[in-house]
This record gives sequence, structure tokens and C-alpha cells, in this order.
Amino acid sequence: MVILQINFTQPITPVSSSIFTAYILTQNSISNSKRMNSNFLKLYCLGLFILLLQSCGSKEDGGITKENTEPTLFTLLEPEETGISFINKVANSKEFNIFKYRNFYNGGGVAIGDINNDGLADVFLTGNMEPNKLFLNKGEMKFEDISETAGIKGNKPWSTGVVMADIDNDGFLDIYVSNAGNMEGNNHDNDLYINNGDGTFTEKAHEYNLAETGFSTHASFFDYDKDGDLDAYILNNSNIPVSSLGYAEQREVRAQDWEGVPKIFRGVGDMLLRNDNGKFVDVSEDAGIYGSLIGFGLGVMVVDINNDLYPDIYVSNDFYERDYLYINNQDGTFREEVQKWTNHLSLSAMGVDMADINNDGLTDIFITDMLPEPDQRVKSVMEFEGYNIFKLKQSKDFHQQYIQNTLQLNNGNGSFSEIAYYSGVEATDWSWSGLLFDMDNDGLKDIYITNGINHDLTDLDFIDFFANDIIQKMALTGRKESIDSIINKMPVTPLPNYAYRNNGDITFSNYNKQWGFELPSRSNGSAYGDLDNDGDLDLIVNNVNMETFVYRNNSESQLENNYIKLKFKGSDGNKFGIGTVARLYYPDNIIDQTLMPSRGFQSSVEYPMTIGLGITETLDSIRIIWPDDTTSKLINVKANQTITFNQEEATEIFKIKETETPTLLKSIENNTFLTHKENNYMDFDNEGLISKSLTEEGPGLAVGDVNGDGNDDIFIGGAKNQTGALYLHNGNGSLSKPIVKYFETEALLEDTTASFFDSDNDGDLDLMVGTGGNELGMQGTYGIRLYLNDGKGNFSLSTDKLPNINKNVAVVAPSDFDNDGDMDVFVGSRSVVGTYGVNPDHLFLLNNGDGTFTDATERSAYDLKDAGMITDAKWLDMDGDGKDDLVTVSDWGSPKIYKNSGRRLSDTKSSLDSLNGWWGAVEGYDLDNDGDQDLILGNTGSNIHYKPSPGQPMKMWVNDFDNDGTIEQITTQNYDGGDYPLHQKKELTTQILALKKKNIKASEYASKTIQELFSKDVIDNTILKEASIAETVIAINDGNGNFTIKILPPQVQFSCICGIQCLDVNKDGNLDLVMAGNNFEFKPQYSRLDANYGNVLLGDGKLNFEWQNYGDSGFFIRNEVKQLQIVKDKKGNEFIIAAINNDTPKLYRLNEE
Repeated sequence: MVILQINFTQPITPVSSSIFTAYILTQNSISNSKRMNSNFLKLYCLGLFILLLQSCGSKEDGGITKENTEPTLFTLLEPEETGISFINKVANSKEFNIFKYRNFYNGGGVAIGDINNDGLADVFLTGNMEPNKLFLNKGEMKFEDISETAGIKGNKPWSTGVVMADIDNDGFLDIYVSNAGNMEGNNHDNDLYINNGDGTFTEKAHEYNLAETGFSTHASFFDYDKDGDLDAYILNNSNIPVSSLGYAEQREVRAQDWEGVPKIFRGVGDMLLRNDNGKFVDVSEDAGIYGSLIGFGLGVMVVDINNDLYPDIYVSNDFYERDYLYINNQDGTFREEVQKWTNHLSLSAMGVDMADINNDGLTDIFITDMLPEPDQRVKSVMEFEGYNIFKLKQSKDFHQQYIQNTLQLNNGNGSFSEIAYYSGVEATDWSWSGLLFDMDNDGLKDIYITNGINHDLTDLDFIDFFANDIIQKMALTGRKESIDSIINKMPVTPLPNYAYRNNGDITFSNYNKQWGFELPSRSNGSAYGDLDNDGDLDLIVNNVNMETFVYRNNSESQLENNYIKLKFKGSDGNKFGIGTVARLYYPDNIIDQTLMPSRGFQSSVEYPMTIGLGITETLDSIRIIWPDDTTSKLINVKANQTITFNQEEATEIFKIKETETPTLLKSIENNTFLTHKENNYMDFDNEGLISKSLTEEGPGLAVGDVNGDGNDDIFIGGAKNQTGALYLHNGNGSLSKPIVKYFETEALLEDTTASFFDSDNDGDLDLMVGTGGNELGMQGTYGIRLYLNDGKGNFSLSTDKLPNINKNVAVVAPSDFDNDGDMDVFVGSRSVVGTYGVNPDHLFLLNNGDGTFTDATERSAYDLKDAGMITDAKWLDMDGDGKDDLVTVSDWGSPKIYKNSGRRLSDTKSSLDSLNGWWGAVEGYDLDNDGDQDLILGNTGSNIHYKPSPGQPMKMWVNDFDNDGTIEQITTQNYDGGDYPLHQKKELTTQILALKKKNIKASEYASKTIQELFSKDVIDNTILKEASIAETVIAINDGNGNFTIKILPPQVQFSCICGIQCLDVNKDGNLDLVMAGNNFEFKPQYSRLDANYGNVLLGDGKLNFEWQNYGDSGFFIRNEVKQLQIVKDKKGNEFIIAAINNDTPKLYRLNEE
């Protein structure tokens, strides 16, 4: 979130060198003085602009203009139809503006609830500069404004969030309004409107100790200690200029205790208030709730995330502080575990909602951020965080955070997989509320997202050009620019909100047009409820400087889906049953829903649950679990009815079933493994345009019986300045202590690959190790080395000179190529050091029969020159002629089959040639039992932002574009018939100075193809690589070079695959797949690949592979798996060893019976 905050200490004159302090926070998290100084004049102008807005309203203020006349699922109703007329007008003034208050454009909230118990849901809207409004539902979508008579308009200048809850336990919903703003002398105490039961309310926040709570965004009421009454979590947003904190990590210091911070900026941090007989007592610190100034809370959601029947708390924080996931300890305290449960988060986290998106009975999390969807807008308004800043924050315990919406899929084992890119919901621009609810009653949770900002504060052209223009004119004329002149140069870009339909396969489709959400707006809080009692959920949206949206849902008339409505009567202390869980069971589905009104952004949804069922007419059962663990169950429940559950009638106590089921794989605890420890080296300092680092490719892994005892032993390579180690296998998964003495002299080298084979024909396994990396100055050490075995498992470095390669070695693949009885070796290279994109050389070594090798690449493997940036290779007989052919996969390339004639390797054309991808692994097995070798091909997966689609490949253009002696790599994505660079203008012009000299605007650059940026001469002499597929697949060999491609299940596509093994895991006679991967070191623009914890896929013998959840598979590895190998002992037991970058290897046992 980009915000300006500038405090002037003396009047500014156009030409004076006045003194002022500038605070700016951008997505790039700029805090260093050099960037601040370079932007000094820009900041001045931006500050001036906002100050001068005082007398100007937005041209877009006012009513609703509907353009779509086709019938849509939702109908936007006019204020004249509904009686709901409310515009949250926000106008900058000299005293109070975006310049002085960071959250000036955050907007207001919505609460839906039945305040008079007449069975109709009423609507409350908060205003920032406007009085709050309460609308009484009169039926048939007609409402009456009772704000004045109800006494809820409020006298605070800046209301934010709102929630309805029965605070005084009288059976009527009260209204709790959060207030903020930082005007001098501002009273921003929160308001509690107690419902008098007669349509009027009395403000009593101080009586309940709910008034003085800081700069509040929102609140949630729930029973965290299960004592029967409602406690409160108050979400606050620190008011301090963010950049003044300098990434301070003082999470443990409470806001009011920060030294050197003016009181106006301190406020208080988040608060947990325990209900003690109607008085709310602050127990935050004792309960383990953070209350620091660095907590910029914008969303809070309460749900039982770990299924222990106690409510947990999720807080989404804006800016650099990470989110909080508070797990309830069941003793009145919480432990914060967001880093344990997640691998990365949204950077500018806004609203949060939690619900089950795939009906597996587990609660998932959706959080909004501010990444735009269209590429051209991304390049016009965004600056991504620098890698060095990202690593700094990571080192300060702020976790991994990226500018994107995040969708955390619950794995059911204490972990989430973040899959927003895979699901297609990562980019919705400057977003606020994200709500998960069934919009079309098909039984699946859809996503509704509000977005918009009153002015494009982040527009790069305004910052880079218009600001300077204004300052130059002021310097020349000595006069301030006119207000109109400045406003005309400040972009205003209202955008449509987003409606995503759940496709039922963990992906979503944009249904804005079909569902009637195409109207551009600046929307903030939103809430849903069945306002007309017709069995579907309607929608209310609070807008800045626009009429409030009231959407009627037409599912009941347009679709034939079924629904069920559940109402709840709780016991004394929690009469509306907040925290109650409903579980609906029907074939292949479990709908799990928690009654928790506070959701999304600053808003509160209605209490009754309206749940879509699709075509299901009868539910198998409904299980209700009340907050005190009492439970009731109904069976064979008919759809399309309303059922009221009464807590007093629930007498049974719900018990958690704790059953341990055997898993397919079982982790073996092993204390002997050495931990791989990467050295610090930053590729991006030398190759500024590459997206990912190539210095973290190890460790290498080799498996084989080196001492002849019948048990496979293990070699795992070391990182730079770390010795590789040999582990002797005693059988049954028991390993020796690491043996490092043979490898200590080569500890300087980074071992990226390894292989055991008998190089000298003496009947034992020798070891060849490949060295790699991408560190400039080290390439002279990259290559291969050979350790000879004395037959007893003792190794010595061979003194015979091996051919040198000086490339980043990726794979060592031995095979008796020429069938002469000795092992020849293919050595594949990942990249040319420091020059990504240029094809490296590879080696083909013929064994001379005595353990020495001859480089036969030119003579016997000339075609390998075009093999590309190889990541893996296997020798497989692909054509059934009895000779093993060489199969390679590469980065930015296609799988290649090099036919072995016995004398040479020749590139053989196949249907795989068109499958250009970012391949990372290959294995070959006969998957369909037809006698030939099929392929399993590991790719990047489709959980990525920039990915190819049919007919629209990603491309990488490699050249010295400005003839400065440095090779650059420009990556493009294809749309609208052109290839558009995905790099930000600043990134590209920093590397290619010729472009910088053209001085093009960001908006101009955003719309230019690479062919428009560079001359035809340059383009024609450019190395071009493509990627047309991102998914991991199996390729079924149909013979004659033809392959049938089958994409593996969704969970496999959540991350890249770097290791593959094929074996019968469950002993049913069918081959199964075990796969793993992940890749972390990307620039922040690209997020990272971390959503896969390992895959076990059971085959049915008919080319169908079913992914097994982690609880059933037992295979769970959180970090970057680089290699997988099968290990056997002499008794036939099988194990899988995983070599993990920057972590300790893991060993798993198969089929323990």
C-alpha cells in the first residue's frame, strides 16, 4: 500500500530550501536515504497536490449508472427501489487529508443483522466524514432509513468497521462501531449502541469498557475462553508513519511503551478483551496477543483452524509486519504460529475471510492485497520490493511476503498451501474486502472482492513526470500550480469489483459479466445476507464517493439449485450462538461453516446461514457443534427449508475422534544427517533481469551399495565450503555417522549432482560428483571429479585428469552407451555462469576401459550442442531396440530424445519437441504395461503468476541489447497478438541504458512490445527461448516418436517438481509416483514456489493417478527438495531419501506392515 505522509515545519515557498520531513512507504518499501533524496522533489509535489484537494470533490461522486441490460445473476438496485441511499463522501481538506492520514481512502463498513427480530435482515453503514446510517428492512428489498430516530448516527469524525452482536445478552443485536482518524483533538473512541428493543439505541461503550481502544479498524466478538459469554478482539491500525520505523522488529513492545514516538502516533496495539460479568477487561499481554506499533491491522477473522473446538484468531497486517495466526492454547492464552502454518503471505494484507472452498471439511483463508490484473496496469502503477529489502525483512522475522492476494488451502495437518496463482485469484488491484460465500447456490464457496482507491497514488507517470513538471513551473514562475491543474494530472481509475465463480477443482473463473459486477467503483466494506428471504445471499457494498451498492441475488429464479437455511438460538451469554459450527454431509462433500459475523473488511454478515446445495435434494446429515461443545445431529434432511437449532436441546457432548491410521510412507528419525547450508551469494547483482537465482541447485545425491553388504548406501553433497558425506546403510533404514574424510579437500566446491557407478570395472561402485553454482569467479572450479572405491567403501580422489567443463553442472548420468562392458558418462550443464539463457556446453565421456575417459562429445554426441539448459537426464530405451537412449529435460526447452545407435547419439524428432517448458526432472517407466518406456516430466507447475496459455507462450529474449558487453535476458508474455516484457520499466532501463535515454513514460512502456522497444536488427540477432507449458505431466509412449500427454492432478501443479520416483507404494501391483520439489529464491515480483510438501500418487494401472493427502501419505517435506532416490536393503525393504537444499535430508520407509 503506497501512502504519503509529509509534515511541514515551516511554510513552503516555491524557491526556498525549506526544511521538512518526508515519510513515504511504497510497495518497494523504500527506506534508504539515497532513494529518499532522489524523490525529494516528487514527494513535495505529491504532498502539495493532496493538500490542495481541500476544495475539490471527485468528478465521479454521486449515483449509480448501470450499463448492462442483459439478465445477470445479481441485479444492482437503485436507491429509489430499495430506500438505501448512502454515499460515503470523503473530501480532502487542509486540516485533514490523505496527506495527513494514511487510511484516508480506506472507506467504510457494512453490517447486516436483524435488529428487531422480525425475521428480516437490516443494514448498517459506516461513514468516514458522513453520519452512520441504519436501514430497517420492511420486506421485498424495501428499507427505511431510521438512523435519526435510532440514535446511531454517531458524533465521531471517522467511523471504520462495524459488527452486530448481542453485547448485553438481552436477545437483541447491538451495534459496535470502530472509530479512527488522527485529527488534532479527535475523539476516536469506539461506539457501542445498545439495542433498546424498540427501534432505538443508547451509546454505552464506556460502561462496558469498549470505548478507549486506539485507532480501530474492526472488532470481532466471540467466546475465546469458552466460559459462555462474548469476549472481544479489537483490531487496531498503528498511526505512525511507516518508513520512520525502519523495519523495526519490536513486536514484543506494546504501542504505548515505544520510546521517542509522539503520543498521537502511539495509540494502542490490538487488544483482546475478556468479558468479566459485562465488563470487558484488557488481557492482551497476558494472553500472548501482540500490541506493537508495527501491527497495521486491516482484517481479523476468528475460527477454529486446527479443529480442537477452541476458536483461533487470524489478523491480516498491512505494510511490512507479517500477519498473525493465534492458536488457542485452551487456557486463556494464545501462541502465534503464522510462520509454522504458512510459507508466505500477502505483503499489503487487507481484508480476510475464512471458509472451506473445496468442501473437504477444512477451513481455508483468503486475503486481499493490491496487485493489478492487467499487465499494462501492473507496469504503470507498481514497483515491486527489491530482493535485498526482501531478504532483510526475512532476516528480521517478517516471514516471506509478496504483493498478491493469497489463498491458503488447508492441508489438514497444520499447514497451508498458498495457491492463489493456481486458482486464478491473485490479482484484483487495490483490494479491500474479500468474502467467501456461495453466490450461485451450487454448493461451493465463490469469492467476491471489493477494490478501488479514490486516486491512483501509485501511478508511476504522475510520480516521475507530472510532479517534476509542477515543481519546474513553480520554480520558474514563483507561483503555485492551480488546484484544477494538479487534479487533472492525478489519475482517477475506478475499477469493477471482482466476482469469482468456484469451478469445483480449486480454480475460479471471473464471472463479473455473467453475475452483473462490471460497474467501475471505489468500494471498501461489503457484507452478504438473504435480505429478501428467498434462499440466496444478497450483497451490500459501501463505496467512497459513490452510492452504496445493493445487489439482489436472482439465483432462486435463474438457477435450479437447492439451498438450506440454518438459524441458531444460543444459550444465555451468547444468545445468537456466535462460534457455532455447522457441518453438512452429502456424497463426496463436507460443508463446514462457522457462525462468525465479522468477516472481510470492516464488515459483519448476517447470522442465519444460507447454504447452497446445488442439485442435492437431501443431505445425509447435519451436525451442529455449539461453542460449549454440545452437539446435535439431523439425518436425511430435505433441502429448501429453514431449520432452527436450539442450544438447550443439544445434550450430547461432541468428542474429537483421534485415530491414528497407518501411512503409506513413514519418516525415519535420523540424527546422523548433516544439514546442508547454502552460502550467501546474490545472482541478481550480476544478472539484473533474471527472475530466479541459480546458486541453490544442490545438494547432489547418489545411492548405491559401496561396500558390498547388500544394503544401498547414500552420498549427499555439500554446499560451498561444506564437505559432502557418505552414509553407510546398516539395513532397515539405520545409517552410519557421516563419513567426510574422503571429501574434505574439496569442501570449497558446491556439489550439485552425484552418481555411483563402476568407472574402472573392478566390481565396485565409484563416485562421480558434479560441481556447480552461478557464482562469478568460481566457474573455473565447476566440473566433475571422480572418487575411486577400494571395494570396501573407502574412497580416494582419482588423479587422472577429467575433461573440464567450467559450467554449472546439473546431472551426471552413467550408462554403457556403446555396449563394450564399461560405463560411459553424460554430464549435463544447467547454465553458463553469469550468463543465463545462453546454451551451455555438455560432456559425453567414453570410458577407455581402465577408469579413464575420453571426451567424445564432438564425435559421438554432436547434437547435444542444442540440448539447452539441462536440468536432468536419464538413459532409457525409448524405441525398444535394446540400447539405452538419452532423454534430457531443460529450462526454457523441450524434452529431448537422443537415439543411441551404438556409435553416436542423434537428436530424434518426437511430439515432445513442442512441449517447451521449465522442466526440472524426468523419469522413465512403463506406466501402461505395453512394453515401452513412458515418461514422467517434472515442470514448474501452474501456481505461478506469469505462465503460458495455449497459443500464448512465454518467451525469453537473450542478447546484448545495448552493446555494452553484458548479456541481458528479457522475458515476455504474449497477449493481444504481441510479446510484452514483464519487467518493470525501472528494472529494464537500469540494465539497458539505451532504453533509459529514450525517457519514455511508464504508461508508454507498459503498452510496448519488445519489437517496439528494439530495432528489427537487434531482435533478429537475439536468442529466443519459449515456454508453452507449465504443468507436470506424464507422456505415454505411443511409438514412432508420438506421445500422449496427460496432466497430473492439481496438487502436483502447486509447485515445481525436482525429484521423481516410480514404484509400487501400496503393493497393489500398480506403479505409483512419488514426487517433490519447491524453489524459493525468486525476485519478489514472482513470489516463490513453496506450496507442495511432496506428492504420493497411487496408480490404478490405467494411467490414472490419485493424489494422496498428507495424512494418508505420510510424505511431508516443507523445503526445497532437489533430489529423490530409492534406497533398498538386503532384506528387500524400500526407503526414499530426499536431498533438501539448505536443510537436513529426510528418509522415509515404504510399506511398513
